[in-house]
Amino acid sequence: MEKVIGIGGVFIRARDPVVLASWYKKHLGLAIEAEWNGATLPGLERVEKGTGGIWSAFPQDTEYFGSDQNQFMINFRVPDRDAMLAQLRAADCNVDERTEDSEYGRFGWVTDPEGNRVELWQAPTDPQA
Repeated sequence: MEKVIGIGGVFIRARDPVVLASWYKKHLGLAIEAEWNGATLPGLERVEKGTGGIWSAFPQDTEYFGSDQNQFMINFRVPDRDAMLAQLRAADCNVDERTEDSEYGRFGWVTDPEGNRVELWQAPTDPQA
């Protein structure tokens, strides 16, 4: 059985991503990078190696989270994106047909029964990537 092996990131919808990211920097100490309004989570500095996690603010009008009712999206790390998506499809879960492969890894999406979009991420360093 395929299983999640970690959290790749937490993404939040924001009316003003710059202001929200600044709040998280000022009050919670996140090391926000202005280019993408996000931060590598403390203790997880190796995102590019597939061992870390990130926090990032997205614009309010992003379509990346699916429904505009979804204010956040969690990115879970999986060892084999395709096997996980096949397992979810076999269980009649609401799996997005679209996938994405890039230098950042392999991505797929499923929507849970409450309507929350969940991103599944296979790091580029994982053997199947």
